[in-house]
Amino acid sequence: MYSTRPHTRPHLLKALARYAALLLLASVSLLFSACAAQPLLSDVQCEPTTLRPSGAGETLAISYRIGRDADVTIYLLDDTGERYELRVTEPRAADPDPYTLHFDGTAPTSDPIVQQRLLPSGAYTLVVEAVGSGGASAAERLPITIEGDDIPMPDIENLVVFPETISPNADAVDDIAQITYRLPISATVDINITTPGGQSIPVVTRDEEGPAEWQHIWNGERPDGSLLSDGVYTYTVQAEDRYGNVVRRQGQIALENVGQPEARIAYASIAPERIMLGETLTVTMRVENVGDVPIRTYGPPSGYTYTTDDVFSSVEDGRYTAQAGGFWRIGMDWDANSGGGPKRYPFRWALSDKPPEEWTLPGEEDWLMPGEEVEIVGRVRVLQRETKMGFYVGLIQDGVGFFQDRSARTIIEVGF
Repeated sequence: MYSTRPHTRPHLLKALARYAALLLLASVSLLFSACAAQPLLSDVQCEPTTLRPSGAGETLAISYRIGRDADVTIYLLDDTGERYELRVTEPRAADPDPYTLHFDGTAPTSDPIVQQRLLPSGAYTLVVEAVGSGGASAAERLPITIEGDDIPMPDIENLVVFPETISPNADAVDDIAQITYRLPISATVDINITTPGGQSIPVVTRDEEGPAEWQHIWNGERPDGSLLSDGVYTYTVQAEDRYGNVVRRQGQIALENVGQPEARIAYASIAPERIMLGETLTVTMRVENVGDVPIRTYGPPSGYTYTTDDVFSSVEDGRYTAQAGGFWRIGMDWDANSGGGPKRYPFRWALSDKPPEEWTLPGEEDWLMPGEEVEIVGRVRVLQRETKMGFYVGLIQDGVGFFQDRSARTIIEVGF
């Protein structure tokens, strides 16, 4: 049998859907009404209202609530109407929880050297302003007081960076810059180098320094030891005292001829392999600059003759060790040499095939340019009473180390 009762389920579903839609619309309306009812700015407070700075980190807690998205500005006015801005048009989202600013008594300045300073003692008016997205605005004011003694400002006196152009290439000439200055009072110091592309390279980070003369060095490198490229850089020295006063001084330093010197022995031959005591060995060597910077060299010229009793450092009363380190030379040594350490490679020659009067700086130094190869001939008169002597050659950079050590090892038989 079939029922004749009307089928009501679809009508019920439609009624429930209309009811749900009306309920959602009412909820949204209530939500918008609630948001619209929230004040743009409220509950502005400052606790405490008097700040007595002693350098121990005292602050005032300035709190406020934002009921609708707004840009917030906070500043102080002194009794003459001068304005000290603490925050300027900073966006703040609506939030039932209060925002808090901890005020330590300092404010930024427009002075290029004094970046931030402790405000003088006196009565101030704290102003908190909020501007909503629709242009609505609100502001509240509170009185606050700063009480304290006048204190001396920090400074960075007699700041000198020398030289103003450095060439970090391990040639011992202007490889580093010295940063010197004087602090009149104790301060926390930061020193940074800014690249032309805006990257900050830390040199000194949060060093506690007392009132004295100070010196730091910079070698043109990143913290990981990699070299920077040629260019003009900005150095910044900043000092902050315990009250929050901040001073900053800046200048420029240039890098040029930056690189790592590299050379290799392309060929070496020690001959003859049989000699009599008192006869002379001839060593022929070719050296190439395979780096990207010039190599400085200085020493006895190609063709100079030693005896096995000689030591490079005593040649011509130490003439070739009188200058600062960093010079490159090629040397020869033998297995049984007991000199060790600084007496290794007692026989050394300049990396130049020219007589000293034709050097880049005549009589003082020559330069082996990138890609250039030179042939050096050295001679050693053998007076050592050994029947077999194992000779070899190597590259030396004075004060740095030995490179391509013990190359072209050759056994020389010596007859008596």
